[in-house]
Amino acid sequence: MKIIATIGLGANLDDPAAQVEYALAELDRLPHTRLVARSSLYASAPVGYVDQPDFVNAVAQVETALAPRALLAALLDIEHRHGRERSFRNAPRTLDLDLLLYGDVRFHEEGLTLPHPRMHERAFVLLPLIEIAPDATIPGVGRAVDRIAACADQTVVPLPPLAAAVNA
Repeated sequence: MKIIATIGLGANLDDPAAQVEYALAELDRLPHTRLVARSSLYASAPVGYVDQPDFVNAVAQVETALAPRALLAALLDIEHRHGRERSFRNAPRTLDLDLLLYGDVRFHEEGLTLPHPRMHERAFVLLPLIEIAPDATIPGVGRAVDRIAACADQTVVPLPPLAAAVNA
């Protein structure tokens, strides 16, 4: 059985736009998985620990036969290959991949909560999600488009396609 999973991508070290672009290509090469949609790239201010460079973010949707835990393990493997280090919470990173949605599944156990528990509070997730899935619904929360107004104080700017391509 295949399901649509939504993944958030972000980076702010080592040519972040290129890191995100490479990761998008890697998602399409995961076993039993294919990339079906990807957003534009967005620049966003850091959240939490703010003394770091701005981020480049995107959202992708994949059609996958991988179970949620297997997909998460594959995402963590991609992060590791990109040199991701988890030195402290909200630290700068070469790549961050978050499993945001797995169909309409609601799930919580150690290390994995679906939908991602803070996705509806983050403009850098909602804006690219709405770009590729305008009718997206966050299980237990509601429509993504209805949540964006609560994030109006967050700075998220679409990167021009040419700038994104030059940085890739």
